[in-house]
Amino acid sequence: MLRFSKIKHLSDSYQGIVIALGTFDGVHIGHQSILQRARELAADIHGVSMAFTFQEHPLSVIFPERAPKMIRNTESKEAIIEKLGVDILMNVPFTKNFAAISATGFLKLLQENFSPAYVVVGANYTFGFQGTGDSAFLQQRGEEFGFVSRIGNSVLRDGKMVSSTRIRSLIAEGNLDLVNQYLKWPLDYTGIVTYGEQRGRKLGFPTANIALDDSYALLPNGVYAVRVHFNDAVYPGVANIGSNPTFEEVERRLEVHLMQFNGNLYGQKICVDFLGKLRDEKKFPDVDALVAQIHRDIEQAQHFWDMPVHVGGMPYVEKKG
Repeated sequence: MLRFSKIKHLSDSYQGIVIALGTFDGVHIGHQSILQRARELAADIHGVSMAFTFQEHPLSVIFPERAPKMIRNTESKEAIIEKLGVDILMNVPFTKNFAAISATGFLKLLQENFSPAYVVVGANYTFGFQGTGDSAFLQQRGEEFGFVSRIGNSVLRDGKMVSSTRIRSLIAEGNLDLVNQYLKWPLDYTGIVTYGEQRGRKLGFPTANIALDDSYALLPNGVYAVRVHFNDAVYPGVANIGSNPTFEEVERRLEVHLMQFNGNLYGQKICVDFLGKLRDEKKFPDVDALVAQIHRDIEQAQHFWDMPVHVGGMPYVEKKG
């Protein structure tokens, strides 16, 4: 997948560009259906598929106080879009100047730089200054700018629309099973490993400690089965989100014990996939009780470590325009 972090003129280099537009926060199964349709249309015309998205959530620039918590970071978002088989990723900064572009101006920008054959969006997608452009606007004006629009229906589960907003609520509730069904790839969190109190090492379960960033949607305190990515290798693990009440700590953080790993992770970036919840965080009467529970946690986590990476999916249904 070709990646661009600023808008680049590509219409001279590629013919038959099919653009999927979206914020794509979380790259959930609704987003995936849009990206899949772009790939299918590109294949039909022997063209190339493109995801056009933003590095920041637009509200973080327009109304910072209303900005939602992010589901995935940029690195994870880009990796999943690549796994979906998209040919080109245009992941550009969303700035105040960009926010001031009119809906018509945005379509002109697409025409001048990409000459798209098709533009694919979700039913609720908006664009342009103050969100004045929507799917109806796209259908009305697309021909004027040389492309055909394709509008995807909302993806439903249990009669409810799968959306980034709903997924954030499910994360806050701790409903990891549904979150991962809606994301297809497990919810993940990336951070730099910092020094801790070394208690885990003394107990026989060394942990990688990661500070939590409140700008992301975070799971409630608890113990989780995880999969850890580091240096192109993957390790099963058990993670705790919380403040370690047995030792009466206050700071909330992520602590991860990696199985089958004996190296030094301090200062390194790791990505933690959350596969399933094992239990709530608990204060134990003594260290022996804590150690016994950790052994049980590891045994219970075996089920989740054997899970396939893909845990959900949903076919695409479109409205023609």
